[in-house]
Amino acid sequence: MNPRQESVLKAIVENYIKTAEPVGSKFLAERCGFSVSPATLRNDMVVLDQEGFIRAPHTSAGRVPTEKGYEFYLASIRNMRRASSKQQFSDAITEARTQEGAVKQVAKKLVDLSGEMALVAFDPNWSYYTGISNLFAKPDFARLGLTQELSEMMDRFDEVVNSLYEHLPEAPQVMIGGENPFGRRMSSIMVKYALPDDTSVLIGLVGPIRMDYKKNISLLEEAVESLSEIIYE
Repeated sequence: MNPRQESVLKAIVENYIKTAEPVGSKFLAERCGFSVSPATLRNDMVVLDQEGFIRAPHTSAGRVPTEKGYEFYLASIRNMRRASSKQQFSDAITEARTQEGAVKQVAKKLVDLSGEMALVAFDPNWSYYTGISNLFAKPDFARLGLTQELSEMMDRFDEVVNSLYEHLPEAPQVMIGGENPFGRRMSSIMVKYALPDDTSVLIGLVGPIRMDYKKNISLLEEAVESLSEIIYE
């Protein structure tokens, strides 16, 4: 993959995340700042398709990312940070009187800022999730099969959370598609964190594979940073 093809892949991923619509070469040429023709971009897309980074859904002339494409994109943004939302987390936490309450407020704020489903769990005997309606409202989950998959995910929520609790390191972990224990057509970002009293808490976001990884990783990092600054009496 040459540098322009990397840029084409990044543009396809980011625009598909925004629109949930396949991305074509004409769109890339007109909207994404490439100084080459749509025909040249189509050739780049053929290479990316052959190498398994993108695919054509149905008979569409546009392309969407594959899991391999998302993973390549994710590796390229790992060290990038967006504008901070940390103050919003801090404001939400000040409303809580307990650690459990603080973490629940963080989960609710994650839902507001990410548009995904958020979950938290303690030690792991206590768990909480919010924002499931966000998932049902997304075009990715409009088909009946995915609605059933969401329902099945909720049925085994505690089992999956307990399993994650034992194995996650204390850094955001992204699980895409087949690697995601909540469902192969979804992705999740999870982090395990030790609160001031050494209680371990799991915080995460679950959404479609077409999620804004750059934004959501940053939000989770900011949520953890905000919690780390709290001193409970």
